[in-house]
Amino acid sequence: MFTYNVHGENIEVTEAIRDYAVKRVEKLEKYFNDVEATVHVNIRTYKEKTAKVEVTIPMPRLTLRAEDTEPDLYQAIDFVVEKLERQIHKYKTKIHRRARSGRFVAEHPVFEETPVADHANDFDIIRNKTVEPKPMSAEEAVLQMNLLGHPFYVFKDAEDDNVNIVYARKDGRYGLIETE
Repeated sequence: MFTYNVHGENIEVTEAIRDYAVKRVEKLEKYFNDVEATVHVNIRTYKEKTAKVEVTIPMPRLTLRAEDTEPDLYQAIDFVVEKLERQIHKYKTKIHRRARSGRFVAEHPVFEETPVADHANDFDIIRNKTVEPKPMSAEEAVLQMNLLGHPFYVFKDAEDDNVNIVYARKDGRYGLIETE
């Protein structure tokens, strides 16, 4: 279970602020299997009337960390918890994919145990897929990528018949790789 270390810089952390932060972060405990961790919550205020909330949860083989700056302190706490939840879901998906493919050793604080797979090369291609790129614009390719829920999409540029790739960037925007 979690213990909480909530402290502030340029702000007095009242009981109400502490209780709100703890209550919001406690909802993340449901993702963990009896892991003891100290949650560090750092709250900072600035002259520009903004609040920055940083939450760090160090655990065995995993450290979760998120921060957010907002004019409203309580909203910043909510956004940080949402970011942490997305990190957990992303990591959980990654672990489950590796476990299903038999490439992962999973004794992990977040997930159930998975059998250890003996593998000599982590770069073995475990799946091969053949695609015939369809002619379209980059904008259409982005729409197709989003509809399929993939992080990238291979397509043939309708103007020059080159095979190109669109991909989702970490900042939420899109990239385009053009071939010659």
